[in-house]
Amino acid sequence: MTHAVIVNDRQQYALWPTGSNLPDGWLATGWTGGEQACLDRISELWKDGRPAPVRRAVAEDAARPAVQLLVTPRLWLREVLPEEAEQLTGGGTAGLEWLGGTPSAETRIAAKMLTRAAGAGVHVPGWGMYLLLRAEDVVVVGAMGFHGPPADGSAEIGFDLTEQARGQGYATEALGELAAWTLRQSGLDTVVATTTEDNVTSQRVMERAGFELQPERDQEGLLVYRLTR
Repeated sequence: MTHAVIVNDRQQYALWPTGSNLPDGWLATGWTGGEQACLDRISELWKDGRPAPVRRAVAEDAARPAVQLLVTPRLWLREVLPEEAEQLTGGGTAGLEWLGGTPSAETRIAAKMLTRAAGAGVHVPGWGMYLLLRAEDVVVVGAMGFHGPPADGSAEIGFDLTEQARGQGYATEALGELAAWTLRQSGLDTVVATTTEDNVTSQRVMERAGFELQPERDQEGLLVYRLTR
């Protein structure tokens, strides 16, 4: 019996008796012959048995730069890539919806720091900037991140929330998660955060996240809060 090699719209191949009506969704490739010859032809054409959409999705995912993603009950903390930070620096949205429309001035400054670090070759993945996305609608409500890579067993975190998102516990939730992630990393035992004396809101966020006010101030006269494991 002569067979034909047929293909569907998912680029899957099959063997089909010639002279028979093709099944719905399948087309003839024009290749016909004996059963074994057709099977050999299929093995040449279809080296990956997964449907084409699956193959494409896997390939796209493999090509996409890896990012750190932390999840809390209400938020996703999604690491910012250097090319995204460059967009944010100019007031762009990096393809995301922002509560309030665009990134705040503080977030743009943080993005500029990341961009400069990447340009100088000193950016360390995981230790940069994170966007805070509301899980219910994937809208960005603020940003949080590190002032740079860890040093001497310690890492410093800063944060900024859009005005419309304040007073809902988002900053405390995100800070607690990012600090916990930090202390899980090898060689780290301290997380630091600073704020001005008049920024009572930030002080309360740090306290609720478990940070303790230190007696000393930093070189700029800022209050220093510390969390240790």
